[in-house]
Amino acid sequence: MRHLRWGTCAVVAVLALATFQASPAAARHGHHHPPHTIDLPHGWQPEGITTDGKSLYSGSLADGAIFRADARTGDGKVLAAGTPGRVAAGLDYDKRRDLLWVVGGPTGEIRAQDADNGKVLATYEFPSATPRFLNDVVVTRHAVFATDSFNQELAVIPLRSGGSRHLPAASAAMTLPLTGDVEFADGFNLNGIVESHHMLISVQSNTGSLFAIDETTGESHTIDLGGTSLTGGDGLELDGRLLYVGRNQGEVDAVRLSHSLDSGRLVATITDPTFDVPTTVALARHSLYVINARFNTPPTPDTPYWITRVDALD
Repeated sequence: MRHLRWGTCAVVAVLALATFQASPAAARHGHHHPPHTIDLPHGWQPEGITTDGKSLYSGSLADGAIFRADARTGDGKVLAAGTPGRVAAGLDYDKRRDLLWVVGGPTGEIRAQDADNGKVLATYEFPSATPRFLNDVVVTRHAVFATDSFNQELAVIPLRSGGSRHLPAASAAMTLPLTGDVEFADGFNLNGIVESHHMLISVQSNTGSLFAIDETTGESHTIDLGGTSLTGGDGLELDGRLLYVGRNQGEVDAVRLSHSLDSGRLVATITDPTFDVPTTVALARHSLYVINARFNTPPTPDTPYWITRVDALD
């Protein structure tokens, strides 16, 4: 297992690169070293992040606003203004429809928002459950799936195949009960979610277990990690068979999954001095972009928040 840590020298090197003036030749060829951190607006209270490969999108727990930044330069702005009572927890980019699917945490809703201007195009609400916390989301060819950290089910929005931008009616929202190995307990249960070959993968934050879930039946089985626990596991990002797990303890773990999704092994632990309760992770331009939720810092309108960039594994 590799353990990757940015030391003081690495931070100094990054700062030096940040102040380095590119030569005319480098500018002509488009060489640019991406920033180590990307500032979010003060008071943002981030939790989720997604990417279209060029831009990064981060949601605000405070009011549901959406921030978009250039992954190459770090330049960004608020794409969609917040609204009192609205929440943006996890979000996922839908490349077939050029949409953002945004889950609303305790509000129990999922929104489809235009990725170009942030406009809310549709809102889906789910059968009442108390409490409900829609935490993270993944869009597949056939449906949108969101984890509910308090209820042993997934929130589901069936989609038309072929990538049609026509969105289903609000009445299409449904839930899929989870059966098999997963067992919910007190606290936050299923959190991050991704898809691999028509199977969903999700981490259970309070137990540290990783599950593969049949997206049609809801049947789950434990992915054997050989004794490794992913407690505090939050957002997931999949690169082939390499699964990145953001963990609230201050690290991102990399797990190599078997083809059958029956097992996995921890191959690297990534840490960084700028990590402050990392939650979700997005992979873009050979880099991992990590949200720092700073849950241990009381939020105020002036509290700073940021995204950290670290190198993805080879």
